[in-house]
Amino acid sequence: MASKQYSNTFIFYFFLSLHLSHSKSQTLNTETDRLSLLSFKQSITDDPFQTLTSWNDSTPLCQWRGITCSSRRARVTTLTLPSLKLGGTLSPSIANLTFLKIIDLRENNFRGHIPSDMGCLYRLEHLFLMQNSFGGEIPANLSRCSSLKVMNLNFNSLVGKIPTEFTSLQNLIALHISANHLTGGIPLVLGNISSLLNLSIAQNILGGVIPENLGRLVNLRFLQIGNNNLSSSVPDSVFNLSGVSIFALALNNLEGSFPASLGAKLPNLKHLLVGVNHFSGGIPPTLSNISGLQIIDFPDNRFSGRVPNDLGRLKDLQRLNVGRNLLGGPGPGFLDFIESLTNCSKFQMLSLDSNYFSGLLPRAIVNLSIEMSNLQLGGNRLSGQMPPGLTNLINLNMLNVSWNGFDGQISPDIGKLSGLRRLFMNNNRFSGKIPSGIGNLTKLIELRLDRNGLENVIPASLGNFRELKILNLSSNNLSGVVPLEIFTISSLTVSLNLGRNSLSGNLPEDIGNFRNLRELDLSDNEFSGRIPESLSRCSSLEFVFLHANVLNGSIPLSLSVLKGIQDLDLSKNNLTGNIPRFLEDFVFLRYLNLSFNRLNGEVPKNGVFSNKSAVLLDGNGELCGGNIEFELPLCGFTANSVGRRKTSRLKIVIGTVFGVSGAFVILYVAIYCILKRWRGKSVITLASYEFSYGELEKATNGFSEDNLVGEGGFASVYRGSRSENGKYIAVKVLNRQENGASKSYLAECEALRNIKHRNLVKILGCCSDRDNEGRDFKAIVLEFVPNGSLDKWLHPDGKDYLRVHNNNNSNNSLDFLKRLNVAIDVASALEYLHYYCHVPVVHCDLKPGNVLVDNEFCAHLSDFGLARFLRKHAQAQTQSSSIGIRGSIEYWMGRPTVSISRDVYSFGILLLEMFTGKRPTDDLFREGSSLHMYAKNALLTNNVIDILDPNLIDEQEKVKQCLVLIVRIGVTCSRRLRQERMDMKDANLKLQLIRNTLLEK
Repeated sequence: MASKQYSNTFIFYFFLSLHLSHSKSQTLNTETDRLSLLSFKQSITDDPFQTLTSWNDSTPLCQWRGITCSSRRARVTTLTLPSLKLGGTLSPSIANLTFLKIIDLRENNFRGHIPSDMGCLYRLEHLFLMQNSFGGEIPANLSRCSSLKVMNLNFNSLVGKIPTEFTSLQNLIALHISANHLTGGIPLVLGNISSLLNLSIAQNILGGVIPENLGRLVNLRFLQIGNNNLSSSVPDSVFNLSGVSIFALALNNLEGSFPASLGAKLPNLKHLLVGVNHFSGGIPPTLSNISGLQIIDFPDNRFSGRVPNDLGRLKDLQRLNVGRNLLGGPGPGFLDFIESLTNCSKFQMLSLDSNYFSGLLPRAIVNLSIEMSNLQLGGNRLSGQMPPGLTNLINLNMLNVSWNGFDGQISPDIGKLSGLRRLFMNNNRFSGKIPSGIGNLTKLIELRLDRNGLENVIPASLGNFRELKILNLSSNNLSGVVPLEIFTISSLTVSLNLGRNSLSGNLPEDIGNFRNLRELDLSDNEFSGRIPESLSRCSSLEFVFLHANVLNGSIPLSLSVLKGIQDLDLSKNNLTGNIPRFLEDFVFLRYLNLSFNRLNGEVPKNGVFSNKSAVLLDGNGELCGGNIEFELPLCGFTANSVGRRKTSRLKIVIGTVFGVSGAFVILYVAIYCILKRWRGKSVITLASYEFSYGELEKATNGFSEDNLVGEGGFASVYRGSRSENGKYIAVKVLNRQENGASKSYLAECEALRNIKHRNLVKILGCCSDRDNEGRDFKAIVLEFVPNGSLDKWLHPDGKDYLRVHNNNNSNNSLDFLKRLNVAIDVASALEYLHYYCHVPVVHCDLKPGNVLVDNEFCAHLSDFGLARFLRKHAQAQTQSSSIGIRGSIEYWMGRPTVSISRDVYSFGILLLEMFTGKRPTDDLFREGSSLHMYAKNALLTNNVIDILDPNLIDEQEKVKQCLVLIVRIGVTCSRRLRQERMDMKDANLKLQLIRNTLLEK
């Protein structure tokens, strides 16, 4: 009996000890979780919403915010603190929470590395760390989280390669590591994770090819590998992933064609996104078999031929974007597919821009779905009138029909498209009035009707706009007074351009309502009266163009508050009075054109006036003083410094001088005409001075080789010295033996006759004479630019190399800012040639060798031997037999067309050459490659800093952001299709904004 009692007592105490031991263990484990979370809290340096205030000793652990515990053991199983702006690092102590199944810290501000200790969380199933600032490499130890189903590390700053160890995560169904800085290639072993449903590794810097092994992911539904640097063709195995619904390969360097049977291979597709690659061939005709297809996105490739005519079978189709390809052609039927699209009731976007579609726009386009919000037809060869009924598409917010050949009148019903945000009808042949109904489009933020044949008055209804930021009506035949209502559009912040019309009347005081406007262009009209004092209220102005009008009076002193002005052109008016001194204080002013007015008095000397190349004062006969470079007379007599008697004597003296001078002028003209007839030659007067052969022979020391500074196809350039003032000149001598040389000489003479700009080489005179042996001799005399060509600075050799790389003198180095300034100078010159000459001028031979830099590194565009002229207000293109170097013009188009877009292309290549240090003819660019593609690839891979000229490597950290923007401009300017290029106005403006950003830094 005692034995039995003893046995029962033993059993009781045994189980009691087990219970106490378990309780103590549970308490210890719970304490471990608590301490781990407190350590996590200590690593948080920013908690703006006081989220973690409940994490304290007085609150039970399982009641802390964001914490969930298991019901049986009270262990922490979830840590969820999303979108709380928490900042700090992720404490390694999180690895002690061994029962964790879910970690959700998305959309916070965590930084530092992801702790590798997290690999011991073998129960972890969901890891959400996206949209933070985590850096470093992805820990390979995460592969030990064997239960992991979803890993989302999107939108961080992770680097390094994708760990190959991830192949052990055989329960993983979603891997999201997009929008980081991952490098290397796509690991072959990813194809072994057979459980994967979603694979997102887009927006990284992954290179190489798409592995064949990805075709083994038979369960895959979502494939997102776009915006990397992947190349070569897509493996056939990947086209066999029949379960995929999202197929996104955009923004890579992929090539090849798509199988015609794509519709049978990928029957479950909903989104097909392959834009911005190098795919070619036809659009697969079987796409219409993919019944659930919603988005077809093929832009920026080389697809050719026809768009399938039966896409109307896709009842769920919402978007068809095939812009910027090679689709269409001159024959009929290329737009027949539009008829089929009228069956797609959910259709919202049609983009056909920058292809080769031609002819009339099918009337069926007005029957597209009422859901249509985006219609882009720009940059094709469409013609005729716009189909009536386009206003049926009442939900449109974007309508782009620019750069075509549409004619006729703009429909008065266009005002029914009340949801429009952007309307582009520029660069067509529209005529007639601007319909007043456009004023009903009160949601517009950008309206471009420029470069058409629109006439009559500007309708007052345009004053209804309340959100408009850009209004461009330039280069039309508009006339009459600008309605006061236009000056009430206070939302205009970017640009108001009414230039190159026949508008008249006084500029009203209401112009001061544009308080936030950056660009005002009213040039080349018939505006009269004074410049309004109220213009001073437009405090954000940076670019003001009022030239070529009939404005009079003085320049208002009230404009002194416009401290941000960069370009100011008041030339070709009837302005009088003195040049205001306040212009000296405009620190951002780089271009000031006051030429051809009636200004008088002393020219200021400081600020912009200290740089002669930035200021144009020609055609103001009563100016005096200023810096010596302006070569103006001294200000010896003024009304305040001499008496009436002296004034009378001065009038007598001046009258006598002018009389004698007039006689000499008449005598000179008579002798000139006799000599002209005697010599039997054609003289083109370019400037006020006609040089003789003898003068130029003396100036160049007999055209000695020591003075030879350059040779081209049609001319040789010598340095000379004028005996009367000792100043250097450049003498460009025609090579008589070269075919086409005479044509080149005449082209350059004509180009330089009436154009003057601070960034164009100044013409001093010409010579059409006979040499000492009686042979015909022609030359142009130019201002000598002492620092040589940009080419010698970018690609120096010999003594040029020593000069450019002399680090002891910062003035002798072509640093980043100097290059940017040179780029802006060239852009300014081209903008002037394209838009502000009486007739647009196309340079046709833009390259570093034709860009000269002076001692202040101000650039001057030279060599107009290939220049061509366009009809005013026309977008004419003519064929030219003049071929420049490969890479600097559109060499793939056979005989290049002459249009201002040709100069834009050359400028883009010049810009890329300046900042990469690589010539477009570099050996690197062979077998179909090019400087354009080299830069474009760097943009797409977020790798622009790697293509920076090695000579600028010391500046890479401070210029990285600016470099990306500059390269983007270069790539856009040098795009294959001219319709896709920005114009020089935009390029110049963007470059100046980049410089402002750089200087602020």
